[in-house]
Amino acid sequence: MIDATWDQKIDYFYEHEFDESDPQGSIKRMRVLASERPEGDAAALFEWGGVHDALGFEDEAIRSYRLAIEAGLEGERATRVFIQLASTLRNVGASAEAVSILESMQASGDDEAPRQAFLALALYDEGRYGDALRTALDALIPTLNGYGRALAEYAEDLPGTVR
Repeated sequence: MIDATWDQKIDYFYEHEFDESDPQGSIKRMRVLASERPEGDAAALFEWGGVHDALGFEDEAIRSYRLAIEAGLEGERATRVFIQLASTLRNVGASAEAVSILESMQASGDDEAPRQAFLALALYDEGRYGDALRTALDALIPTLNGYGRALAEYAEDLPGTVR
């Protein structure tokens, strides 16, 4: 279980201390926060990956995200780690793996729209343009009062994998 105070420190870090123009300083500050958790702590590994991801150090982010998954990440971070891992994999050219991860996710609620958005990007990178557009439309349809039924029918007619 994660201490709420530690989560507050993480939030504070991203709101006030994270600085893209000072990558080493940001990594140093995250190292201090991560060291407050036990060695191999899944949440700390996730946050360690996140700071590297935000700074463009994809290889370290991917490694840390995978370690966080192996360590049994739970809660909200458990869903976010798969979305962030898939996004980062897409950034390094592994869009097929990103699609696989995102299609197999059981996201719901607040995580469904981000899952669909990143899935649409990965599908596009895979050349699955109809599937990409359909996925993006599926994410938008619930927000479009009065147009959802029509757009759902149009999305269904797009070329790509049959649903």
